[in-house]
Amino acid sequence: MFRRTFSRFCAGEEKRVGTRTVFVGNHPISETEAYIAQRFCDNRIVSSKYTLWNFLPKNLFEQFRRIANFYFLIIFLVQVTVDTPTSPVTSGLPLFFVITVTAIKQGYEDWLRHRADNEVNKSTVYIIENAKRVRKESEKIKVGDVVEVQADETFPCDLILLSSCTTDGTCYVTTASLDGESNCKTHYAVRDTITLCTAESIDTLRAAIECEQPQPDLYKFVGRINIYSNSLEAVARSLGPENLLLKGATLKNTKKIYGVAVYTGMETKMALNYQGKSQKRSAVEKSINAFLIVYLFILLTKAAVCTTLKYVWQSTPHNDEPWYNQKTQKERETLKVLKMFTDFLSFMVLFNFIIPVSMYVTVEMQKFLGSFFISWDKDFYDEEIHEGALVNTSDLNEELGQVDYVFTDKTGTLTENTMEFIECCIDGHKYKSVTQEVDGLSQTDGPLTYFDKADKNREELFLRALCLCHTVEIKTNDAVDGVTESAELTYISSSPDEIALVKGAKRYGFTFLGNRNGLMRVENQRKEIEEYELLHTLNFDSVRRRMSVIVKTQRGDILLFCKGADSAIFPRVQNHEIELTKAHVERNAMDGYRTLCVAFKEIAPDDYERINRQLLEAKMALQDREEKMEKVFDDIETNMNLIGATAVEDKLQDQAAETIEALHAAGLKVWVLTGDKMETAKSTCYACRLFQTSTELLELTTKTIEESERKEDRLHELLIEYRKKLLHEFPKSTRSLKKAWTEHQEYGLIIDGSTLSLILNSSQDSGSNNYKSIFLQICMKCTAVLCCRMAPLQKAQNLCFILPQFLYQFFCGFSQQPLYDAAYLTMYNICFTSLPILAYSLLEQHINIDTLTSDPRLYMKITGNAMLQLGPFLYWTFLAAFEGMVFFFGTYFLFQTASLEENGKVYGNWTFGTIVFTVLVFTVTLKLALDTRFWTWINHFVIWGSLAFYVFFSFFWGGIIWPFLKQQRMYFVFAQMLSSVSTWLAIILLIFISLFPEILLIVLKNVKRRTARRNLSCRRASDSLSARPSVRPLLLRTFSDESNIL
Repeated sequence: MFRRTFSRFCAGEEKRVGTRTVFVGNHPISETEAYIAQRFCDNRIVSSKYTLWNFLPKNLFEQFRRIANFYFLIIFLVQVTVDTPTSPVTSGLPLFFVITVTAIKQGYEDWLRHRADNEVNKSTVYIIENAKRVRKESEKIKVGDVVEVQADETFPCDLILLSSCTTDGTCYVTTASLDGESNCKTHYAVRDTITLCTAESIDTLRAAIECEQPQPDLYKFVGRINIYSNSLEAVARSLGPENLLLKGATLKNTKKIYGVAVYTGMETKMALNYQGKSQKRSAVEKSINAFLIVYLFILLTKAAVCTTLKYVWQSTPHNDEPWYNQKTQKERETLKVLKMFTDFLSFMVLFNFIIPVSMYVTVEMQKFLGSFFISWDKDFYDEEIHEGALVNTSDLNEELGQVDYVFTDKTGTLTENTMEFIECCIDGHKYKSVTQEVDGLSQTDGPLTYFDKADKNREELFLRALCLCHTVEIKTNDAVDGVTESAELTYISSSPDEIALVKGAKRYGFTFLGNRNGLMRVENQRKEIEEYELLHTLNFDSVRRRMSVIVKTQRGDILLFCKGADSAIFPRVQNHEIELTKAHVERNAMDGYRTLCVAFKEIAPDDYERINRQLLEAKMALQDREEKMEKVFDDIETNMNLIGATAVEDKLQDQAAETIEALHAAGLKVWVLTGDKMETAKSTCYACRLFQTSTELLELTTKTIEESERKEDRLHELLIEYRKKLLHEFPKSTRSLKKAWTEHQEYGLIIDGSTLSLILNSSQDSGSNNYKSIFLQICMKCTAVLCCRMAPLQKAQNLCFILPQFLYQFFCGFSQQPLYDAAYLTMYNICFTSLPILAYSLLEQHINIDTLTSDPRLYMKITGNAMLQLGPFLYWTFLAAFEGMVFFFGTYFLFQTASLEENGKVYGNWTFGTIVFTVLVFTVTLKLALDTRFWTWINHFVIWGSLAFYVFFSFFWGGIIWPFLKQQRMYFVFAQMLSSVSTWLAIILLIFISLFPEILLIVLKNVKRRTARRNLSCRRASDSLSARPSVRPLLLRTFSDESNIL
């Protein structure tokens, strides 16, 4: 029973090797055979982290992995088990508050994920059962169910396409939610099932699908379908990625399809690509943890010093056991080592508030509330889709202000991914795109001036290749039966390049009219319809960098047409043909155009029989299918004849150049990754200002290393040469490096895929040559890299809070007497100082937002986690130590007067501690007020409200005799303290002395700021950055600091 239950809920954990068998419609193949339903996981999607049952233990485990939380748990347990000077409430209540607030925040975010999951899991789908459409919830889909999906609906699981509303069994899909590609992709049903277009007919299908176990690669799928009938044996057809409809993709331009579920729920490719639910920790939190270890070391040192000095003090007999405080018999019999250990723990408890546990709450709340600011930002609102920014998790908000590297693709990111046919060349002759002439316009360039127009047959052969070698489909916009030359044609393809080439051929008089009954139809320049039987498509992949089709003409000739990158085509054609086209390809690449070469060859019937047999065998293989097909493709695409080349343009996105320039000014290093030819990519990078005209380019490409017989030796020489040049030019410091970019020569690196592979897979041993290390050093020193052909503030509040407690031990015989009342210890981080710093972190704008957006260089001041480096940490620590000493010794000198009241009454130790605490609360709050530049009503409310609440609480806490307290030591202390004029003057004076360094620093900053503004106004007219369009780094307003700018 347990095993059955475990398998039901954990079906996705079986070995992901071998294959699985899926029965279409969950029908048995033979009525005589018993059908045993297989167990696969259900179709529920779970992106949430917690459940109702595991939330408490799992969340507590994750929270106590934090240093501060775990530390306070230990302190609380010590207070419970050992006789300590403070109540367990002083650490237990803040810890409970921290854990509760964090749990509520994380629980709420997970509830949002649960709600999103339920929207998906409870969505309506239609299943074909017993020849009827049955309405079900998406989570009820089982592997083997036949699902009906209609236009503009998303696929509820991974489906094998069985049929569609089209006669040829195709459908169009967008996968923008999976891979960001918005272009329509064409998917196909096997020819044996394309006629099953109704619920009744699809229910008669008896078939079994054998496919690989679930794996996350979106672009790989290996399977085959065995179709059974009453009279014939099973018919086997291969299945590939073109037959698989992925969960999350959307059906477009197709009324409906039928598909069989092969992967469901958490076994779908989309779910397997989910990054997981592990807690993310930002660089800020890691820095906080590191500094907490420093404070923990200070705490241990304080406890050890006080423990040692206590026993030094007690070495004198009358100090060890004075007449007014005799030891009990149990205390005398306690082992001294045990007593020293418990004293050490007691001192740790007494000083434990140096570790600011509530700071984590402030950080968590800032992240959580800050995520709403991102959602509310009007600049992120899209008017077309009526949606704003969506924050899936708030754990990494501050990382938006700590970006050092930007990796970007070229096509579709820097460019619009809308291709326009520019020109072509046929046998070395350039043909410009001119719509007035059917033949086009032929002209020569470069060294090919002696050539006339290409042969007419070669022109037509080239244009036929453009019309046939593609995966473009036709969408007709009229009601005429069949496609004619008068119909308005809409081309659909996953690749905009292919659409541009088909449209380019149409300009020269050859029009692709689509497929009918397995025949590709082309209208030629004479308005004649030519039909070609499509025998095989050798699909494009990033390794081969080419695609081919094998077609059969009406005369029975078998032709192979191939198009691809020059590096993939030139080695496979006749050598004497290359020079005629190479000059055009290189010139077009230098102009920034995307180039493709076109080739063909005739295939003899005997050769085709062999090729057809090899292709079918490779397509039917379930193991190593890709390797087998690649080998067959490689054998077929040889000894071809080069016809010509094409050039298409992909225009830059609006303001792409300005954005790249702004990113450079902000100190970000931009890497462009593209599969384009190097010259094309380089030209685009100049156009988008990734490279400036003054940028010195360092090239690590096939051309630069082929000068030597041994490539690795030449590569080593170049790496060493480039590293010496860069290390000599720039300093070692990263922050100084960013500043140097605006003052010294800029360098850009160009590397291609083959050279990168040579670096990462070097055969030389690491002792003689560390390629990776040298390459990394070079990349870090370059402002831009083109890869082409690729396949403390709140912690210092707490130090000045606990330092007087430490100093107090020197004046009370190290007796572990608390300086502050337990209520003040408990409320300090929870109520008295928490809201002002939270409001400050959310609302503060040290620099005007217009200034930030107009000068991206300001971003350099906060990157690299600048505000949590050692320098700022030491500044706040020493400032807190200064203030803590002012608090304590200022009050101490005040108490040198025998009486602070006219009636001669002497104040006690609780009054002393209350004066210190009052000065502390007012100082840290007013310090925050001095640092605030952007005042809102919220800042006023929380800052002055927190001070008012402290005064009210102190009167209230000391104005009532509380029945649940064993002692009333704070009764009337605060009210009586404020009745003394000397106390008032002392508090005001100590607050001013504590804030004086901050006030002095502000005055100096204002003087420096006015000088800087005066200089800036003089340069503004000539400063090119002032005219640059705004690039708004959202969180700069939160994490920037004016003190680092001037």
